[in-house]
Amino acid sequence: MLYQISHITNYRYSQPATLQPHVVRLRPRSDGWQTLRSFSCMVTPMPSQETVLTDLDGNTLINLRFKPDPIDTLTVQVLSQVETSRTNPFDYLLEPWATHLPIDYPAALLLQLKPYLGGQQVLYATSIDPIALQLAQDIVQAVQGNTLDFLSALNQRIYQTCQYSIRETGDPLPAGMTWTTRSGTCRDFAVLFVETCRAIGLAARFVSGYQEGDPDSHDRHLHAWAEVYLPGGGWRGYDPTQGLAVADRHIALVASAFSRYAAPISGSMIPGGIQSKMTYQLTIQSLSV
Repeated sequence: MLYQISHITNYRYSQPATLQPHVVRLRPRSDGWQTLRSFSCMVTPMPSQETVLTDLDGNTLINLRFKPDPIDTLTVQVLSQVETSRTNPFDYLLEPWATHLPIDYPAALLLQLKPYLGGQQVLYATSIDPIALQLAQDIVQAVQGNTLDFLSALNQRIYQTCQYSIRETGDPLPAGMTWTTRSGTCRDFAVLFVETCRAIGLAARFVSGYQEGDPDSHDRHLHAWAEVYLPGGGWRGYDPTQGLAVADRHIALVASAFSRYAAPISGSMIPGGIQSKMTYQLTIQSLSV
């Protein structure tokens, strides 16, 4: 699938503000299953310095620095053309030792996956949410420990049980809160999926991006889902908001072990206490015939 994406984000401040460094995470990734054909980013007011870099997860970020002049608004406009090619999300074979849970990872692989396993294995991380752990144990028992059946069942359990809502700003809710209330946004569901996977020893990460959406509707929003590292398959996406395994109708921007490092735009301003109102316009056009 070939997509043309226009995404304009505008921040209006309650009083003149001096912008501190900002990070923009709106450049679609380019990998074996998604190719970035073109990309441009226009920022108003014009930054005094703009630096493109690659973070620890391989995401392409744009660091912005601004002149110390008070401003009332900040606008970030990105235009992207992306081609996706993963038509079959199950085109792999698991390693024989990874077909049942819990997975006994080889030592070298376990060392690399530690940031995505959560729990006490990551600095600053808290212990696994007990509600997510109970959910994981219930599903593992129901599927008799089969790894792929677990992922499919978890995806469907969240999709069929939880009520979807839209909350434009703010951090994702804790996994236990989302499952207890059976409601949340796509980013809440993604965190719930990730934490439940980690509770049973599956390496998982949070993904921010876009989804094609209903072609008969012009309503578009940023989207979030989860990716699980499957030995023999690599990183594979699951979208509990839609109950789908991720294929060529999702466009990934960034992925991280921590949801806060997948925020589309982050930064601060001075003086402290200034309120901001965010609005955005997002269009996703399929160019495929």
